[in-house]
Amino acid sequence: MTSIIKLLKAQPAAPLIKDKNKVDKLYAHWRLRTMYAMFIGYAVFYFVRKNLSAATPAIIQELSYSKTEIGVIWSLLYLTYGVSKFVNGILGDRANARYFMAFGLLLSAICNIFFGLSSSLVAFGVFWTLNGWFQGMGWPPCARLLTHWYSQSERGTKWAIWNIAHQIGGGIILVLAGFLTQHYGWRSSMMIPALIAIATTYFLINRLRDTPESMGLPPIEIYRNDIVTEAEVADIKNPHEHNWKEILWKNVLTNRQIWFLSIANFFVYLVRYGAMDWAPTFLVEVKQSSIANASIKAAGFEFLGIGGAVLAGWLSDKYFRGRRYLVNVIYMALLAFAVVEFWLIPPGHPVLDALALGAVGFLVYGPQMLVGVCAADAASKHASATATGFTGMFGYLGSIVSGVGTGYVVDHFGWSGGFMLFIASAVIGCVCFLATGDNKLKKLKFLKKK
Repeated sequence: MTSIIKLLKAQPAAPLIKDKNKVDKLYAHWRLRTMYAMFIGYAVFYFVRKNLSAATPAIIQELSYSKTEIGVIWSLLYLTYGVSKFVNGILGDRANARYFMAFGLLLSAICNIFFGLSSSLVAFGVFWTLNGWFQGMGWPPCARLLTHWYSQSERGTKWAIWNIAHQIGGGIILVLAGFLTQHYGWRSSMMIPALIAIATTYFLINRLRDTPESMGLPPIEIYRNDIVTEAEVADIKNPHEHNWKEILWKNVLTNRQIWFLSIANFFVYLVRYGAMDWAPTFLVEVKQSSIANASIKAAGFEFLGIGGAVLAGWLSDKYFRGRRYLVNVIYMALLAFAVVEFWLIPPGHPVLDALALGAVGFLVYGPQMLVGVCAADAASKHASATATGFTGMFGYLGSIVSGVGTGYVVDHFGWSGGFMLFIASAVIGCVCFLATGDNKLKKLKFLKKK
């Protein structure tokens, strides 16, 4: 146990390498290696979470559980996952990202194996709740790595590239788990992804390292001569000056921007999961679409979301010079119009339906990605995992409300009521992003390349 705790502790700074050519080579090598390793690792986290989606119909058929009972299992995961992102974010800011991420993936895989060996609803609930907790160990180390290996002026683009792992992982596992369930039974869709995740655990340990400083490299801001704020200068010069309680209180809980970002993220996720989960039903019931065609249109929502996220990150770096809140405001305003368009297109126009739903995906995934970048910018890199975990917790609360709330509103007020909920959420989110303001981004060039 002691050796595990030792592995999980953040690595101390190594003696600084003075050879500039060596520093350049090491940074080039490790920045690329860190990106592809955490991309693959985070995608595989989806393998041992979203596999249940493909297995659900077979579980219901074989074990005669109701949709409500299976829905409770999903809700337990979302609730635990949201809280875990925040709690493990606090731990992740002080942990070795290399082992923290690998350990979380390993434990999640073990939960999948036990789930696959179970048949009782209680066992399903216990193992999927635990899985939700260990899933929350995937995001914080990525936030730590993204903020330590990539500086603020490039962070929007790099974060957007990494963020594609959400869609890639989710898309691959739906196909793989669906194939396994159909040909080998639902238990195989738990076991095989778990084995892949266990193998990926070794891959992460082999490929990742902690921070640049732990390898004798200068902080990324100094290496790239990047623009920083006064607070960030203090963090770079005295990275261990505050304990975790001070960082949590000063950088997160009393940070106005973090609170507005968190509230905004609640509404972003409400629209995101509302569209993702309910659009197929709306298309079938109102637009007379077949289930197969509705699923294809829903897939377009995800794939166009990749382009929306990458464009948002690139724009925030290149054209808005770090004023990411403006990109979020523009995206959320356009999102409200896209939701209206998708709602009001009359039946009999499947191509327009697909384009409108794709526009919703394109526009919702920009803010979904940028919330994490904004939180890291606002809280400083030494509190990035905590801050992004806090905003992420609000996001998953929004996803829970989206499921129950949308169903209730549609049952009582029809689809018009459901779409008014989504439109209002986009508008409120837009206002919250506007309220994050610009005070954090009055940048000064304090650091000079040595």
